[in-house]
Amino acid sequence: MDATRKQIFDDQGFVVVPNLIPTDSHKALEDACERVIARTRSGEWTHRRTVGRQFPPFDNDNPDSWGVQHLMHPDLGEPVFAQWYTSDPLVSFAQNLLGCKEEELQMELFNLLINPLSYAFALRWHRDDVRENASDDEEIKALSIWHHGVQWNTALYEDSCLYVVPGSHKVPRSPEQRALSSTLDAPANPLDMPGAIRVILQPGETVFYNSNILHCASYDPQERRATLHACMGDTRGGATRSRNVLQHGLKWMKEAKFRDGLNDRGKAMLDRLVKLQGSVNGDVGYSLTN
Repeated sequence: MDATRKQIFDDQGFVVVPNLIPTDSHKALEDACERVIARTRSGEWTHRRTVGRQFPPFDNDNPDSWGVQHLMHPDLGEPVFAQWYTSDPLVSFAQNLLGCKEEELQMELFNLLINPLSYAFALRWHRDDVRENASDDEEIKALSIWHHGVQWNTALYEDSCLYVVPGSHKVPRSPEQRALSSTLDAPANPLDMPGAIRVILQPGETVFYNSNILHCASYDPQERRATLHACMGDTRGGATRSRNVLQHGLKWMKEAKFRDGLNDRGKAMLDRLVKLQGSVNGDVGYSLTN
Protein backbone atom coordinates (compact mmCIF):
# COMPACT_ATOMS: atom_id res chain seq x y z
CA MET A 1 0.00 0.00 0.00
CA ASP A 2 1.40 3.40 -0.89
CA ALA A 3 1.74 6.04 1.81
CA THR A 4 -0.69 8.32 -0.02
CA ARG A 5 -3.69 6.08 0.67
CA LYS A 6 -2.76 5.78 4.35
CA GLN A 7 -2.48 9.57 4.53
CA ILE A 8 -5.88 10.00 2.87
CA PHE A 9 -7.41 7.59 5.37
CA ASP A 10 -5.84 9.42 8.31
CA ASP A 11 -6.78 12.88 7.03
CA GLN A 12 -10.22 12.26 5.51
CA GLY A 13 -11.40 9.30 7.58
CA PHE A 14 -11.96 7.10 4.53
CA VAL A 15 -10.19 5.87 1.41
CA VAL A 16 -11.38 3.99 -1.70
CA VAL A 17 -9.21 1.11 -2.92
CA PRO A 18 -9.55 -1.10 -6.02
CA ASN A 19 -8.64 -4.74 -6.59
CA LEU A 20 -8.73 -6.27 -3.12
CA ILE A 21 -10.73 -9.21 -4.48
CA PRO A 22 -8.49 -11.66 -6.35
CA THR A 23 -9.70 -12.17 -9.92
CA ASP A 24 -10.48 -15.82 -9.35
CA SER A 25 -12.55 -15.04 -6.22
CA HIS A 26 -14.99 -12.43 -7.52
CA LYS A 27 -17.39 -14.88 -9.19
CA ALA A 28 -17.21 -17.26 -6.22
CA LEU A 29 -18.09 -14.43 -3.81
CA GLU A 30 -20.89 -13.23 -6.07
CA ASP A 31 -22.39 -16.73 -6.30
CA ALA A 32 -22.09 -17.29 -2.55
CA CYS A 33 -23.81 -13.96 -1.88
CA GLU A 34 -26.69 -14.88 -4.16
CA ARG A 35 -27.18 -18.13 -2.27
CA VAL A 36 -27.14 -16.56 1.20
CA ILE A 37 -29.43 -13.72 0.06
CA ALA A 38 -31.92 -16.28 -1.23
CA ARG A 39 -31.77 -18.20 2.05
CA THR A 40 -32.26 -14.99 4.00
CA ARG A 41 -35.21 -13.79 1.94
CA SER A 42 -36.88 -17.20 2.21
CA GLY A 43 -36.61 -17.12 6.01
CA GLU A 44 -34.20 -20.06 6.18
CA TRP A 45 -31.34 -17.87 7.46
CA THR A 46 -32.64 -15.77 10.34
CA HIS A 47 -29.47 -13.83 11.19
CA ARG A 48 -30.34 -10.65 9.34
CA ARG A 49 -30.79 -6.90 9.60
CA THR A 50 -34.41 -5.93 9.16
CA VAL A 51 -35.89 -2.80 7.64
CA GLY A 52 -36.86 -0.32 10.33
CA ARG A 53 -34.04 -1.19 12.74
CA GLN A 54 -30.54 0.24 12.53
CA PHE A 55 -28.92 -1.63 15.41
CA PRO A 56 -29.48 -5.01 17.13
CA PRO A 57 -31.71 -6.54 18.30
CA PHE A 58 -33.41 -6.77 14.91
CA ASP A 59 -37.12 -7.46 14.38
CA ASN A 60 -37.53 -10.87 12.80
CA ASP A 61 -41.24 -10.25 12.28
CA ASN A 62 -40.40 -7.81 9.49
CA PRO A 63 -40.11 -9.79 6.23
CA ASP A 64 -37.79 -7.30 4.51
CA SER A 65 -34.04 -7.24 5.10
CA TRP A 66 -31.17 -4.84 4.46
CA GLY A 67 -28.36 -7.07 5.67
CA VAL A 68 -27.23 -10.65 6.27
CA GLN A 69 -25.27 -11.39 9.46
CA HIS A 70 -22.45 -13.86 10.13
CA LEU A 71 -21.23 -14.68 6.62
CA MET A 72 -18.45 -16.90 8.00
CA HIS A 73 -20.88 -19.02 10.06
CA PRO A 74 -20.20 -22.69 9.27
CA ASP A 75 -23.93 -23.42 8.98
CA LEU A 76 -24.03 -21.24 5.87
CA GLY A 77 -21.50 -23.56 4.27
CA GLU A 78 -19.80 -20.82 2.24
CA PRO A 79 -16.05 -21.08 2.96
CA VAL A 80 -15.18 -18.46 0.32
CA PHE A 81 -16.08 -15.69 2.78
CA ALA A 82 -13.50 -16.71 5.40
CA GLN A 83 -10.99 -17.35 2.62
CA TRP A 84 -11.40 -13.78 1.37
CA TYR A 85 -11.43 -12.24 4.86
CA THR A 86 -8.01 -13.80 5.48
CA SER A 87 -6.63 -13.24 1.95
CA ASP A 88 -3.26 -11.55 1.41
CA PRO A 89 -4.40 -8.33 -0.38
CA LEU A 90 -7.16 -7.56 2.13
CA VAL A 91 -5.19 -8.42 5.25
CA SER A 92 -2.14 -6.51 4.05
CA PHE A 93 -4.14 -3.35 3.42
CA ALA A 94 -6.04 -3.54 6.72
CA GLN A 95 -2.82 -4.20 8.60
CA ASN A 96 -1.17 -1.14 7.12
CA LEU A 97 -4.13 1.09 7.97
CA LEU A 98 -4.05 -0.24 11.53
CA GLY A 99 -0.29 0.17 11.77
CA CYS A 100 0.13 -3.17 13.50
CA LYS A 101 1.97 -6.45 13.05
CA GLU A 102 0.17 -9.46 11.60
CA GLU A 103 0.39 -11.21 14.96
CA GLU A 104 -1.74 -8.38 16.40
CA LEU A 105 -4.60 -8.72 13.89
CA GLN A 106 -7.92 -9.77 15.40
CA MET A 107 -10.86 -11.41 13.61
CA GLU A 108 -14.11 -9.51 14.05
CA LEU A 109 -17.35 -9.14 12.08
CA PHE A 110 -18.22 -10.04 8.50
CA ASN A 111 -21.71 -9.29 7.17
CA LEU A 112 -23.43 -8.52 3.87
CA LEU A 113 -25.38 -5.38 2.97
CA ILE A 114 -28.23 -5.95 0.52
CA ASN A 115 -31.10 -3.99 -0.99
CA PRO A 116 -34.54 -4.30 0.62
CA LEU A 117 -37.21 -5.68 -1.70
CA SER A 118 -40.23 -3.58 -0.78
CA TYR A 119 -39.24 -0.44 1.10
CA ALA A 120 -36.74 2.38 0.76
CA PHE A 121 -34.79 2.56 4.00
CA ALA A 122 -32.14 4.86 5.44
CA LEU A 123 -29.80 4.77 8.40
CA ARG A 124 -29.53 7.91 10.47
CA TRP A 125 -26.40 10.06 10.59
CA HIS A 126 -24.18 8.62 13.30
CA ARG A 127 -20.74 7.76 14.61
CA ASP A 128 -20.32 4.17 15.78
CA ASP A 129 -18.63 4.99 19.09
CA VAL A 130 -20.11 8.37 20.01
CA ARG A 131 -23.67 8.91 21.23
CA GLU A 132 -25.87 11.16 19.14
CA ASN A 133 -26.58 13.35 22.18
CA ALA A 134 -22.96 13.67 23.32
CA SER A 135 -21.93 17.17 24.31
CA ASP A 136 -19.14 18.98 22.47
CA ASP A 137 -16.69 18.12 25.25
CA GLU A 138 -17.77 14.48 25.31
CA GLU A 139 -17.49 14.28 21.54
CA ILE A 140 -14.00 15.83 21.51
CA LYS A 141 -12.86 13.34 24.14
CA ALA A 142 -14.37 10.37 22.31
CA LEU A 143 -12.86 11.37 18.96
CA SER A 144 -9.41 11.59 20.52
CA ILE A 145 -9.46 7.85 21.23
CA TRP A 146 -8.09 5.52 18.56
CA HIS A 147 -10.10 2.33 18.73
CA HIS A 148 -7.53 0.21 16.87
CA GLY A 149 -9.98 -1.03 14.29
CA VAL A 150 -10.95 -0.50 10.68
CA GLN A 151 -14.11 -1.34 8.81
CA TRP A 152 -14.89 -1.49 5.14
CA ASN A 153 -17.48 -2.01 2.40
CA THR A 154 -16.50 -3.98 -0.70
CA ALA A 155 -19.00 -3.71 -3.56
CA LEU A 156 -19.74 -6.67 -5.81
CA TYR A 157 -22.06 -4.44 -7.85
CA GLU A 158 -22.07 -0.66 -8.18
CA ASP A 159 -22.91 0.81 -4.78
CA SER A 160 -23.92 4.40 -4.03
CA CYS A 161 -25.55 3.89 -0.62
CA LEU A 162 -22.91 5.36 1.72
CA TYR A 163 -22.62 9.04 2.66
CA VAL A 164 -19.80 10.48 4.76
CA VAL A 165 -18.56 13.85 5.98
CA PRO A 166 -14.82 13.84 5.16
CA GLY A 167 -12.60 14.75 8.09
CA SER A 168 -15.42 14.51 10.63
CA HIS A 169 -13.66 11.69 12.52
CA LYS A 170 -11.38 14.36 14.01
CA VAL A 171 -13.71 17.22 14.91
CA PRO A 172 -16.98 17.67 16.79
CA ARG A 173 -20.15 18.47 14.88
CA SER A 174 -21.06 22.01 13.95
CA PRO A 175 -24.42 23.25 15.25
CA GLU A 176 -25.95 22.54 11.83
CA GLN A 177 -24.52 19.03 11.75
CA ARG A 178 -25.64 18.39 15.31
CA ALA A 179 -29.20 19.40 14.45
CA LEU A 180 -29.29 16.76 11.70
CA SER A 181 -27.71 13.96 13.73
CA SER A 182 -29.03 14.29 17.28
CA THR A 183 -32.20 12.24 16.78
CA LEU A 184 -32.89 8.68 15.72
CA ASP A 185 -34.57 9.89 12.55
CA ALA A 186 -33.23 9.02 9.11
CA PRO A 187 -32.43 12.00 6.88
CA ALA A 188 -34.89 13.07 4.21
CA ASN A 189 -31.90 13.88 2.00
CA PRO A 190 -28.43 12.84 3.21
CA LEU A 191 -26.81 15.65 1.21
CA ASP A 192 -28.56 18.18 3.44
CA MET A 193 -25.82 17.42 5.99
CA PRO A 194 -23.14 20.15 5.73
CA GLY A 195 -19.98 18.73 4.20
CA ALA A 196 -21.55 15.42 3.16
CA ILE A 197 -20.54 13.56 0.02
CA ARG A 198 -21.86 10.38 -1.58
CA VAL A 199 -19.38 7.51 -1.90
CA ILE A 200 -19.91 5.64 -5.17
CA LEU A 201 -18.13 2.30 -5.48
CA GLN A 202 -17.62 0.41 -8.71
CA PRO A 203 -17.73 -3.41 -8.67
CA GLY A 204 -14.65 -4.70 -6.84
CA GLU A 205 -13.86 -1.41 -5.11
CA THR A 206 -13.55 -1.12 -1.33
CA VAL A 207 -14.04 1.87 0.95
CA PHE A 208 -12.23 1.65 4.28
CA TYR A 209 -13.51 4.13 6.84
CA ASN A 210 -12.94 5.19 10.41
CA SER A 211 -16.05 4.10 12.34
CA ASN A 212 -16.26 7.53 13.98
CA ILE A 213 -16.56 9.44 10.74
CA LEU A 214 -20.03 10.98 10.53
CA HIS A 215 -21.85 8.65 8.13
CA CYS A 216 -25.22 7.33 7.04
CA ALA A 217 -26.66 5.15 4.28
CA SER A 218 -29.68 5.10 2.02
CA TYR A 219 -31.13 1.86 0.60
CA ASP A 220 -33.15 1.74 -2.63
CA PRO A 221 -35.16 -1.44 -3.32
CA GLN A 222 -34.74 -0.82 -7.05
CA GLU A 223 -30.92 -0.96 -6.95
CA ARG A 224 -29.30 -4.36 -6.59
CA ARG A 225 -26.84 -4.46 -3.73
CA ALA A 226 -24.40 -7.08 -2.47
CA THR A 227 -21.69 -5.32 -0.50
CA LEU A 228 -19.31 -7.14 1.83
CA HIS A 229 -19.25 -5.26 5.15
CA ALA A 230 -16.63 -6.19 7.70
CA CYS A 231 -14.21 -5.01 10.34
CA MET A 232 -10.86 -6.11 11.67
CA GLY A 233 -9.12 -5.11 14.87
CA ASP A 234 -5.71 -4.71 16.46
CA THR A 235 -5.23 -6.47 19.78
CA ARG A 236 -3.59 -3.35 21.20
CA GLY A 237 -7.09 -1.88 21.35
CA GLY A 238 -8.05 -4.27 24.14
CA ALA A 239 -11.51 -3.67 25.56
CA THR A 240 -12.12 -0.70 23.25
CA ARG A 241 -12.87 -3.26 20.50
CA SER A 242 -15.42 -5.15 22.56
CA ARG A 243 -18.62 -3.09 22.52
CA ASN A 244 -19.30 -2.98 18.80
CA VAL A 245 -18.08 -6.52 18.20
CA LEU A 246 -19.30 -8.69 21.05
CA GLN A 247 -22.88 -7.42 21.01
CA HIS A 248 -23.62 -9.37 17.83
CA GLY A 249 -23.91 -12.88 19.28
CA LEU A 250 -20.74 -14.73 18.28
CA LYS A 251 -21.06 -18.00 20.21
CA TRP A 252 -20.69 -19.92 16.96
CA MET A 253 -17.17 -18.56 16.53
CA LYS A 254 -16.04 -20.65 19.51
CA GLU A 255 -17.27 -23.88 17.93
CA ALA A 256 -14.66 -26.31 16.62
CA LYS A 257 -16.38 -26.66 13.24
CA PHE A 258 -15.79 -22.96 12.59
CA ARG A 259 -12.18 -22.90 13.71
CA ASP A 260 -11.37 -26.11 11.86
CA GLY A 261 -12.49 -24.54 8.58
CA LEU A 262 -10.06 -21.63 8.82
CA ASN A 263 -6.53 -21.38 7.47
CA ASP A 264 -3.66 -20.85 9.88
CA ARG A 265 -3.92 -17.07 9.66
CA GLY A 266 -7.65 -17.21 10.36
CA LYS A 267 -7.20 -19.50 13.35
CA ALA A 268 -4.64 -17.14 14.86
CA MET A 269 -6.90 -14.12 14.32
CA LEU A 270 -9.86 -15.99 15.84
CA ASP A 271 -7.83 -17.02 18.89
CA ARG A 272 -7.13 -13.35 19.56
CA LEU A 273 -10.86 -12.55 19.47
CA VAL A 274 -11.62 -15.36 21.90
CA LYS A 275 -8.88 -14.03 24.17
CA LEU A 276 -10.48 -10.56 24.02
CA GLN A 277 -13.82 -12.04 25.06
CA GLY A 278 -12.20 -13.75 27.99
CA SER A 279 -10.53 -10.55 29.14
CA VAL A 280 -13.63 -8.35 29.06
CA ASN A 281 -16.48 -10.77 29.84
CA GLY A 282 -18.38 -9.34 32.76
CA ASP A 283 -16.82 -5.91 32.37
CA VAL A 284 -18.73 -4.77 29.30
CA GLY A 285 -21.78 -7.02 29.48
CA TYR A 286 -21.13 -8.76 26.15
CA SER A 287 -19.50 -12.04 25.31
CA LEU A 288 -19.17 -14.60 22.57
CA THR A 289 -21.84 -16.61 24.40
CA ASN A 290 -24.62 -14.03 23.91
